[in-house]
Amino acid sequence: MADLAGSLRQAIETGQVVLGLHQVRRAIQSDQARLVIRASNCPDEFLEASEDVPVEEFQGSNVELGAACGKPFSVSVVAVLDPGRSKILKR
Repeated sequence: MADLAGSLRQAIETGQVVLGLHQVRRAIQSDQARLVIRASNCPDEFLEASEDVPVEEFQGSNVELGAACGKPFSVSVVAVLDPGRSKILKR
């Protein structure tokens, strides 16, 4: 989890990501999402919307994913649009 969290933090700082179910669905539908990271308690029906994009499960809750993103709120799902200098897509 620490490795994914570190890569995610670097992607947020140097690349482009979107947070939240609605934003991630839009990114998937517009073919902008390159990777989706979902919290362990993210609704299962979300996976149906992301068949063409790799999905990685974060081994923590939405509160822990929010903290890994540096946000003071819970985050159920994150889409990486541009990894920046992170190696998150090469995991």
